[in-house]
Amino acid sequence: MGVVNVTPDSFSDGGKFYDHESALAQGEKLAAEGAAIIDIGGESTRPFSDPISIEEEIRRVVPVIEKLASRVTVPISIDTTKAEVARSAIEAGASIINDVAALRFDPGLAAVAVEFNTPIILMHMLGEPKSMQVSPRYDNLIEDIHNFLADAVERAEKLGILRSKIIVDPGIGFGKTVEHNLLLIKHISAFTSLDAPILIGASRKAFIRKILKDEHEEDIRPDLPIVEAGSQAAAAAAILNGAHIIRVHDAANTVATAKILDAMMAAQES
Repeated sequence: MGVVNVTPDSFSDGGKFYDHESALAQGEKLAAEGAAIIDIGGESTRPFSDPISIEEEIRRVVPVIEKLASRVTVPISIDTTKAEVARSAIEAGASIINDVAALRFDPGLAAVAVEFNTPIILMHMLGEPKSMQVSPRYDNLIEDIHNFLADAVERAEKLGILRSKIIVDPGIGFGKTVEHNLLLIKHISAFTSLDAPILIGASRKAFIRKILKDEHEEDIRPDLPIVEAGSQAAAAAAILNGAHIIRVHDAANTVATAKILDAMMAAQES
């Protein structure tokens, strides 16, 4: 899954694709590099970010989705927590809903998913973007997140979404410390009992940058080559531990990583 943030303030690309033409070009580039899904988002969910209006979110994403849908053959997902945005995006050509709030912010998203028969991604987040990174704590990290996702799946099914249409995401970086994120990737197999594809989005996130930066540095730029190297290490670990979908900013490198891992796992002694 290749990421296109049509935002002025996302942590990973700092407004690089806020202009519609730039976003469109990036979507086409990701598809050409081998991304199997293009994820379009118009509202930043970085730590401490503020929400935007429905109207503004639609203004940002719909023109990009309309043009991109006519230029790429891979499915487009809409990264939103709002039912009205999802509806407009699907009518424009999107075919997957990526909800970082797992139907908690707008249960109306479920009705849109049912109406259009679209897959939906349900992600774990501790609280909301504005507060999720303020001293995140868990009684039992893996069990707590597993139970949250199990409840989210059950809620989605009760609202009419078919189990076969549900994808789960443990939410790397959404209300987690560095240690939490590392443990989640290490124990992805714990979520296979949810009987749903597992998505992992670790690309360029703060835990990677914190591990890689020098002690005297407050932070390092997300687009540095060293951060991409760290992102590929996280992607490789996620694939080996059972992830089915990897959400990334660099499709070409991740496709190469996945090909090597697929070949390695398929290799047999003669």
